[in-house]
Amino acid sequence: MKKSFLIILFLSLCMTGQNNSQKSNLNLETITLGGGCYWCIEAIFENLVGVKTVVSGFSGGKIANPSYEAVCTGKTGHAEVVQITFDKNATNLDEILKVFFTVHDPTTLNRQGADVGTQYRSVIFYKNEEQRKTAQEIINDLNKSKAYNNPIVTIVEPFKNFYEAEDNHQDYYEYNKNKPYCRLVIQPKLEKFEKVFKDRLKKKK
Repeated sequence: MKKSFLIILFLSLCMTGQNNSQKSNLNLETITLGGGCYWCIEAIFENLVGVKTVVSGFSGGKIANPSYEAVCTGKTGHAEVVQITFDKNATNLDEILKVFFTVHDPTTLNRQGADVGTQYRSVIFYKNEEQRKTAQEIINDLNKSKAYNNPIVTIVEPFKNFYEAEDNHQDYYEYNKNKPYCRLVIQPKLEKFEKVFKDRLKKKK
């Protein structure tokens, strides 16, 4: 009898764990964004409260599993992107997109600063109608309020695929802070983000 009770208790605990995990997964959402070099965007979103994972990679191209070198030619059609998974109980799509439009220039076609080419285009790959609608509404509001001197050229298109970049491109800023690109390009963007969203930063470990 005691053995049977223990088995039932064990199974009950397992089911409770599964239910909690399922509920947790229901609170997660993923969106794919391109705002120039993915090293920059990745470093920023990794510091936003509610963001669970940020993965650098490529979307929107014509071939499967492209290499970084191939994408850099601009001939594959891919954009450098980050795939962001966030907890909707801690942040939301609106905030994710507001950060996105704050930390890159959405008015320059196929370029961010010195990074030039279609692989650096400003793009939102939406996975559902809510994401498409929210993105378009924010773009319309920013254009209407003349938040920028020029019209926004960010493309809003349906998500089709995502190819993860090589390991040495993941967490690039974290491991290469002293390199010139990190100090001159990424650091100023990160500082701007930290200033504007100072109340939404993850606590330093």
